[in-house]
Amino acid sequence: MEGAQDPRWLNDEQQHTWRALVGLILRLPSALDTQMRRDAGISHFDYLVLSTLSMTPGRTMRMGELATQAEASLPRLSQVVAKLEKQGWMRRTPDPADGRYTLAELTEAGWDKVVATAPGHVDEVQRLVFGALTKAQQRQLGEISRRVTRAIEGG
Repeated sequence: MEGAQDPRWLNDEQQHTWRALVGLILRLPSALDTQMRRDAGISHFDYLVLSTLSMTPGRTMRMGELATQAEASLPRLSQVVAKLEKQGWMRRTPDPADGRYTLAELTEAGWDKVVATAPGHVDEVQRLVFGALTKAQQRQLGEISRRVTRAIEGG
């Protein structure tokens, strides 16, 4: 193929950093999921959906917005919401402002589940992430995460 350039290979330092990041990306979600399943009987993603709703006005939002905030496809979110509805923790209703949309609402039982589950989750996040970093490193991690996310999103 004419005009093709050689790849910009990672140097040794970049290779070590990349492998460390991949290890983090793979291990942290698994560790959080393990804690959540052990202590609360739900997945970390289930908790993310419930807790996202718990922090919104009226504990309600459109399914599309919830999918965006939970970093999930709408089909994946719908499947999880169906499971959470069976537990009585959520319900879906047509949006009265525009019937083309569906609202996801956290029930009182769902709120109780979040309140009971949050302390263990926060302890695990403190232990695994923030407890391992200095205050300056925590700020750097936030900035690095935002920059990489912007690059992924094309910005």
